[in-house]
Amino acid sequence: MKKGIIIFMLTVILGSVLTACSGKKETVIEPELSAKEMADKMVEKVEQPAQVELKADEVKTLYHLDPEKLEEYAIRIPMMNVKTNEIAILKVKDAKDISDVESAVKQRAEDVKKQFETYLPDQYENAKNYKLITKGKYVLLVISDRSDELVKEYESFFAKK
Repeated sequence: MKKGIIIFMLTVILGSVLTACSGKKETVIEPELSAKEMADKMVEKVEQPAQVELKADEVKTLYHLDPEKLEEYAIRIPMMNVKTNEIAILKVKDAKDISDVESAVKQRAEDVKKQFETYLPDQYENAKNYKLITKGKYVLLVISDRSDELVKEYESFFAKK
């Protein structure tokens, strides 16, 4: 019995190592739309509660992120503080800053979770299940009860035409 478990574990580990070292890099297709146009299309297809766009000084405050690191961005937060629905599409100027931007986005998601932890249970669940996706120089944050649909729409911007 123990021998079977050991063989199984070795197989899993070996499989993981081999797939990690396969060396295939995914080529990311540059979307034809701006970050704002992508956000517009996403909420056009997947309805969200009323949202407002963040200005540069608000990005610094709420996202703990210097907007100077971004080539362009579209960040929409709930108009009223009873929803967690948020969409942020951030295009980084320099690829070396992607990990900083991802960290800032994760911090924002944590801030939203803390804000709703003892406030509205359904919104807290949304915040806990946020989506963070990086494609090339783009970083996406989605907090929504329909996040899978929003992510699917976002992914379509990077698909081969």
